[in-house]
Amino acid sequence: MAIRTKITEMLGIQHPIVQGGMMWVGTADMAAAVSNAGGLGIITALTQPTPDALSAEIARCRTMTDKPFGVNLTVLPSVNPPPYADYRRAVIEAGVKIVETAGGRPQEHIDDFKAHGVTILHKCTSVRHALSAERMGADVISIDGFECAGHPGEDDVPGLVLIPAAADQVKVPMLASGGFGDGRGLAAALALGAEGINMGTRFCATVEAPIHDAVKQFLVDNGERDTNLIFRGFKNTGRVAKNAVSDLVVEIGSKPGAEFKDVQPYVSGAKGRQALTTGDLDAGLIWAGQIQGLIHDIPTCADLLARIVADAEQIIKGRLSAFVN
Repeated sequence: MAIRTKITEMLGIQHPIVQGGMMWVGTADMAAAVSNAGGLGIITALTQPTPDALSAEIARCRTMTDKPFGVNLTVLPSVNPPPYADYRRAVIEAGVKIVETAGGRPQEHIDDFKAHGVTILHKCTSVRHALSAERMGADVISIDGFECAGHPGEDDVPGLVLIPAAADQVKVPMLASGGFGDGRGLAAALALGAEGINMGTRFCATVEAPIHDAVKQFLVDNGERDTNLIFRGFKNTGRVAKNAVSDLVVEIGSKPGAEFKDVQPYVSGAKGRQALTTGDLDAGLIWAGQIQGLIHDIPTCADLLARIVADAEQIIKGRLSAFVN
């Protein structure tokens, strides 16, 4: 089984599948499992409490895999912004050569990483932002459709339109992100102009994901309609799994004159981490995308990636080729 693309060549990986950065989930355990399975695993920098802790986590990952892996650095609005520059320095000094960036105004991070020979994968949710990141020096664009978990932006453009729209203009290789979790998605992404896929929610429902089994089963049991869009009125839209907390946040946020401070007590990262680690599904927000509707089991990362690639190959060589005379 082999699907070779510009992404596999550029990143030195077997399969054109990247694990996106996920808060509290992107640990060395998760990244190593994905990399060992032939994809690109990603450590989430801000999951670690300090830059020194991130350095230690990178070192730990190297004891678990000899395959390429990367680090995610996401820059988002925050009540108490973390020391981004210090985290960036930790990544550079650790010798990591692949970084996924996300969020607004990444220029200083891209410049510094590029000056140290780091390959930049920048995640964005619109064509205009993709073109801006390309001009800044991003080597790969991860274009994130409205179906995604996390922050889908404010344009509400699904992947079926966003991916080819970006492919028409972006010159560097692209990853398709948001709503991907099986071989059909990989084949579709390649057909739409991407060179591979980026998955987040799907990797949460794997044996190696460092979260409670109850949360993994929750993702399996949920359907494609079981998400909420939160923070819409604050122009910082996020897609999360539907639970008591996200229902409440939507209710509060929809009231006239609502401010972020009204929902802040319910949306802390600490509460979300509690949900993931304890299995209390209503303890906090659980970030998940619409791909929940296509998640039906909890495989190992190796089994998942092998299945995705095998199914994509069968679709490309079998079903699709049968339509052409």
